[in-house]
Amino acid sequence: MKCCRPSMFGAGLLLVSLLALPVAAFDQPAVNLGFTSFMDGGPPAGPGFYFAEYIQYYTADELVDGPPFDPELDVWISLSQFIYQSDRPILFGGKWGLDVIVPVVSFDAVSLLDDNGTGVGDILVGPYLQWDPIMGANGPKFMHRVELQTIWPTGKYDDDKGLNPGNNHFSFNPYWAGTYFFTPKLTASWRLHYLWNDENDDTDHQAGQAVHANFAASYELIPKKLRAGVNGYYFKQVSSSEDNGSTTVGDPKEQVLGIGPGVMYSFSQNDHLFFNAYFETSVENRPEGDRFQVRWVHHF
Repeated sequence: MKCCRPSMFGAGLLLVSLLALPVAAFDQPAVNLGFTSFMDGGPPAGPGFYFAEYIQYYTADELVDGPPFDPELDVWISLSQFIYQSDRPILFGGKWGLDVIVPVVSFDAVSLLDDNGTGVGDILVGPYLQWDPIMGANGPKFMHRVELQTIWPTGKYDDDKGLNPGNNHFSFNPYWAGTYFFTPKLTASWRLHYLWNDENDDTDHQAGQAVHANFAASYELIPKKLRAGVNGYYFKQVSSSEDNGSTTVGDPKEQVLGIGPGVMYSFSQNDHLFFNAYFETSVENRPEGDRFQVRWVHHF
């Protein structure tokens, strides 16, 4: 399958784990907040091997609903993503694939937050099914994918530190991603996640379940070259966190909305460059900041 318009193949993952603060709130793991945006419903060049590199900078100077101090927090996140997309349908017409993401996280925090420096984060692994685009008279109308994404506790972690590259617990983070073509130039994309967290054996703390989504709308300004639009993300914790099997004191639940501009430039059908910015609002029980990202996707 080869879609006739450049489309981006997203990946999973990760924001920085701002959760392991020495308080009960801010305990959610690193997940995909804004890493994927335009044309997320399908791969840009059909079956084969893909590599994507993400560089994201996150800065925050406020902890909403948190302890009475404001941090100076700067985080650099690098994600290296390895994807194989087969051309063999195995279930309901979906063609199988495998997605692996290796993060490296670097903290620079000033205040009461004691960070664990730079290190490898938790590795993400996800088998998925990708469906061929549904075609219309003028090209594709809809394309989508389902992935059973998992987050493994492989990252650098110290329970005496407030900020860690790793989370020290397993998470299940499946999603459905899609792109709809209103016209050949105008598209809307989304990625809808559910998040379940296992218990951290070192702290006996279990973060609550959550739902989160990335969303984007883009318009093709230069045919097969340049797209621009608006991109965003939303995270909402929907169940209580627990300590030693009991609801965390105060029952804090995290929420954040980020939104901003984005651009996608296609050098060819095999090489695509993304620039995305996000400015956070509607924040509850977590840091509030800004996020800036560059992403390169290559098909071999």
